[in-house]
Amino acid sequence: MKRKLLWGLAGLVLAIGAVLLLGRGWLAERAFQRALDTSVGVDQSASLPDGINVYVCGSGSPMPDAARAGPCIGVLAGKQAFVFDAGSGSIRKLMRMGFPMERIQAGFLTHLHSDHIDGLGELLLQAWIGGSRGAPLPVYGPDGTDKVIAAETQLYDIDKGFRIAHHGPQVARPGGFGGTAQVIALPDGTDSQTVYDQGGVRITAIRVIHDPIKPAFGYRVDYKGRSVTLSGDTVYAPALVKAAKDTDLLLHEALNKRMIAALGAKLAERGRGDAAKIMGDIQGYHASPEDAARAANEAGAKALVLYHLVPAPPARLIEPLFLGDATKAYRGPLKLAQDGMMVSIPAGSEDVTFSKAF
Repeated sequence: MKRKLLWGLAGLVLAIGAVLLLGRGWLAERAFQRALDTSVGVDQSASLPDGINVYVCGSGSPMPDAARAGPCIGVLAGKQAFVFDAGSGSIRKLMRMGFPMERIQAGFLTHLHSDHIDGLGELLLQAWIGGSRGAPLPVYGPDGTDKVIAAETQLYDIDKGFRIAHHGPQVARPGGFGGTAQVIALPDGTDSQTVYDQGGVRITAIRVIHDPIKPAFGYRVDYKGRSVTLSGDTVYAPALVKAAKDTDLLLHEALNKRMIAALGAKLAERGRGDAAKIMGDIQGYHASPEDAARAANEAGAKALVLYHLVPAPPARLIEPLFLGDATKAYRGPLKLAQDGMMVSIPAGSEDVTFSKAF
C-alpha cells in the first residue's frame, strides 16, 4: 500500500513537473506580451497630475555604487520636460522611469565637474533619436558649456553617420543631432537670474558656492504656482536659500564629513595617500546633511530631498548615521533620494507626494 502511494505521489510530481516544463514557454510568452501591451510606446507620464513631476534619475556621486547613477534630475513641468545634469548611467535610469524624451525642451548643467556631465553624450543621443528631434538640444550651463557641447558633438560624429545611414534621415534627422550651448553669465553682484521663460515655465539660475569651481549654479523651476529648487554642488549658500524661498521641494546635495573623514583615515592607514587627500579636499566644498536641513528650514521649503549623497548609505540601517542632526534642523518631510524616486507637486494643491517608478 505504501509503495503504491509513493509511486502515485512520484507520478503526480512528474506530471506537475511536465506541465510546468511544457507551460513555461507559454507563461514566458504571456509575460512578454503583457510587457509589450503595458509599456512599449505607452506615454507613462500621461497619468501624472498637471504640475511639476520630478524624476530622480541619479542620486549618487563619483563613488562606485551599483544602485545609484551619477547626479541627474528630470523635471516635467506641465507638458515641458527638462534634465538637470547627466551623471554616468543616469539617462538609462531616466528612460526606465518613463520620462517623455519627446517633450524635452532643454538640458541644464549645474557645473562642469565630470561626474555631472559624463552622461551628457547619451542625453544628446537619446534626445535626438528617442525624442525624434529635428533641432539640436539647447543645453544651459556655466562658462565652458560651449566647449563641452562642441566636444560631445565631435565625439559622436561618427556614430551620427552610422545611425543616419542605418535608420534613414526620416528617423535619424541629421539636423537634430547634438546640442547648442546656452552659456549663463550672471552679472557681478547678481545672485540669480531667469534663464528660461516659456509656456508658463520659468527657470531661474542661482549662484552657489562650490569653490574653486566657478561659476556653479543651482536652479529653480516654477510652474502654475508650484516650484522645485535644485542646489547642484554647494556648501550652505545664502543665495540659494533666498532663491528657494517657499519652494515646494528642495533637492539639496549632502556629504557626511564624519563618514568621509573615516574613509580618508582608513585610506591613509593603508598607504593610499592620494585618495586620502581627496577625501579631505572634498569636505570643503560640499554641504553636510545639517547644512542642507538648515537651508531648507530657512527657505521655508515644504519638503527636502537629499541627493548626490556622499557617501551614499549602503543600507537603511546606516541612514540615521548619514543624516546626523539634520532632522533637528528641519522638521518637514526629509528623504534620502533613491534612483527611481518620483515626486509629484500638483498644480492647485499643497500636496507633495512621493512614489517609485521602479
